[in-house]
Amino acid sequence: MTEYDADDAARPDPTAAAGDGWGVPAPEAEPPAKGPAPVTPADAADAARLVSFGLQPKLLPARDVEYGELLRRYRDEPAFARLTDAVASGLGLVVLEVSTRAGMAVTAAEDSVFAVRMGDYARRASTDAGDRFLHGLAHLAVAAMAFPRPEDLADDGYIGRITVNGVDAFVRQACRRLEERAAEAGENTDPTSGAPGLEASWRVYARRSSTGATKDARRLAGSTTGIIAKAVSFLVDSGFLQRTGDDAGGAYRTTARYQLQVRDMAGTAAMAELLELGVVPIADGSASLLPAEDTDDLDLVADAGLPFHSG
Repeated sequence: MTEYDADDAARPDPTAAAGDGWGVPAPEAEPPAKGPAPVTPADAADAARLVSFGLQPKLLPARDVEYGELLRRYRDEPAFARLTDAVASGLGLVVLEVSTRAGMAVTAAEDSVFAVRMGDYARRASTDAGDRFLHGLAHLAVAAMAFPRPEDLADDGYIGRITVNGVDAFVRQACRRLEERAAEAGENTDPTSGAPGLEASWRVYARRSSTGATKDARRLAGSTTGIIAKAVSFLVDSGFLQRTGDDAGGAYRTTARYQLQVRDMAGTAAMAELLELGVVPIADGSASLLPAEDTDDLDLVADAGLPFHSG
């Protein structure tokens, strides 16, 4: 009979499975929790690169492999998306949409160095104060004609079409409608200096020549169609419109970026008032007006509703 050794009884069995020393297996250790991957300088550079693509409005993701890959990262990597948004915010940019249809669509906040002010644009377009006001009205009319109904703005697949002559005809119809309102109310139809809103602007527009002509039959830059042509050329350069032909003074179609931009301005007073006159879009890029209910809400400012910051 083997002598019992207390020390042997207390000694763990070397043949037992690894565990607590008494033959009981230890629970499997859980892997350490993975935290978010650290942001690297390369990530920051890629985020800034994507924002820079967004500042090139004519560049399409489908035509640039690097642009498309960065959009994929934005969509699939939340941390990268947050980083890109932060870079844009630091530059004073507001991200409207990031998608394959619109790319990195951004707009400038009012205090951004990238902000395009209507006053700056108009001063480049003309030194005449009356012309500057008409340039603002032209931009407003193009937006209203391109997306005349709320459902047009809500539908990502909708493409608006406008022509230079169609916009001019539409604004002149609006002028006649506003003149009728003024006559019915017994108001003075002479131009009023400093008067706000469309009620004042129609007087300026209606008295300006539609085309005019130089000796070689070129359109005068100061005519209303010349002003509209200048406005749509600016929108083409900004990636908001694409030229589709030469009919009716120039035919254009809207882009996804312009739809996003007009969505952002759709609730403004001047835009609402112009639409209230009853814009009816026609497939050839022209438009007409339907009678609308009268309203007394005409207290507008000259630059209201434009896709720019007033100033």
